[in-house]
Amino acid sequence: MTIGIVGAGQLGQMLALAGYPLGLDFLFFDRSVDTPAGRVAPLLAGGFHDEALLAELARRSDVISFDWENISVDALRRAARGTRIAPPLKALAVAQDRLAEKRCFRRLSIPTTDFAAVDSRASLAQAVARVGLPGVLKTRRFGYDGKGQHVLRSAADLDSAWGALGSAPLLYEQWVPFDYEVSIIGVRARSGAIAVYPLNRNYHVDGILRLTLAPWAASRLARAARRCIERVLEDFNYVGVLTIEFFVHRGRLIANEMAPRVHNSGHWTIEGAVTSQFENHLRAITGLPLGDTSARGHSAMINLIGTMPEMHRFLAQPGVHWHDYGKQARAGRKLGHCTINEASAARRMKRAKVLLSQLYPQLALRP
Repeated sequence: MTIGIVGAGQLGQMLALAGYPLGLDFLFFDRSVDTPAGRVAPLLAGGFHDEALLAELARRSDVISFDWENISVDALRRAARGTRIAPPLKALAVAQDRLAEKRCFRRLSIPTTDFAAVDSRASLAQAVARVGLPGVLKTRRFGYDGKGQHVLRSAADLDSAWGALGSAPLLYEQWVPFDYEVSIIGVRARSGAIAVYPLNRNYHVDGILRLTLAPWAASRLARAARRCIERVLEDFNYVGVLTIEFFVHRGRLIANEMAPRVHNSGHWTIEGAVTSQFENHLRAITGLPLGDTSARGHSAMINLIGTMPEMHRFLAQPGVHWHDYGKQARAGRKLGHCTINEASAARRMKRAKVLLSQLYPQLALRP
């Protein structure tokens, strides 16, 4: 069976590496041949709106999936007519639009921030008056890793925010003085079976994920997050892996956004879970039974950003699992990650602090 994947970044690379032991083949489609997944599988190169290439991908694939959200839903729907696509395109379309995403959460009774659509300077002023300050003005589409956002702390910030972002459809939302961030990753099979991974605790710097700890021992939050993700999975008749990111504020979850794909905060599952998120995504979309999502011990996953550290130094430390995506160094770019797995949460925290002090001394790791 051949899996066609739109997008050939590190997520696609890890999907292929998880799929080869299952006897699966892969064909990727991306704008460039110089991609992580292009190192491990055949690749079609062209613009994401190129319907001829998308149609070729569909002809040569038994099922099509994707490793990032910013692709043309309409072009993929037209070109892949007759070829199964998973996750469903309606979930991808909602995840591409922050306003649609917030409305989806509200419809499913999933707590989220107060928000308002913004399409003019006047409507921005109206949104600020209704939602209040401080708040965050965001592009509705194509923002990730903190891009396409502007924080408004006073009325004096409105003009600069509109000047920076006003050329695109926008969303204004209430600022959440959150205590920390978590994410939940679930998977739904073609049969309707659902499996959910343990809750992740996430640490960001400048909008980019730096560290994930899993499982995170917050049983009440984990139960609430599970209920939320199950509602979304069922509502979309979803097939594949889905992630929801939350703020935690005064002991409550506030949904921030969802990702209809395998997710950076789930990289720990490669070494730290019985079945990785990548294998379970493939199991789901190919009709195989889902694997066990239980954690094996306590994991810490650290992203390697901007430049790759000297590998030998870290591999000399016991139990460090190293993943180099083969990407060119660039400021703010995710180039790889490393994972450790320990028998206790206390030991994990101790090891994570040591690694972080060597990689990111500016990141204060709090319990």
